[in-house]
Amino acid sequence: MRIISGTHGGRKINPPAKMPHTRPTTDIAKEGLFNIIQNNLEIDELKVLDLFGGTGAISYELASRGATDITTIEKDEKMYDFIKRTAAELGFTNMRVVKSDVFRFIDSTTDQYDFIFAGPPYALTTIDDLPRKIVEKRLLKPGGWFVLEHTPRNDYKKFEQYKTERNYGTTIFSIFING
Repeated sequence: MRIISGTHGGRKINPPAKMPHTRPTTDIAKEGLFNIIQNNLEIDELKVLDLFGGTGAISYELASRGATDITTIEKDEKMYDFIKRTAAELGFTNMRVVKSDVFRFIDSTTDQYDFIFAGPPYALTTIDDLPRKIVEKRLLKPGGWFVLEHTPRNDYKKFEQYKTERNYGTTIFSIFING
């Protein structure tokens, strides 16, 4: 796993060998996603929420590219510790890592974000609740983006705030925009 661009571009990250609930976003899919983000949003102005932090790859990429306010949610103790340690090693003081269940966090937060990313385990049975909850809890600021990573078996075209999707084989990013 590597950080693609920014201040730490090219830097390799070595996550723990056994990650039972974690599936890192592939470099090709991540590169495609960040091309879209970089062409549409000012990364250095974003207040970010990274749900299902996993290895922290999306948060590190955003931090490396200048995002100054990142909250990463991860409930697995091992991965939570890994993200905290790696962010500290990289000098990302702008990352706050929260050990919590994603749905509990969504229900309890009163913050709003410019950019929310969710890369849940593909087997998550409640994945369809994510876009509904994000809209219902008004977590996106006006003009804010929510990107949901999923497989082709999920279809969000009829969901509120859905705008478009990008397909990278078995990885699809559905993009929802508030406004």
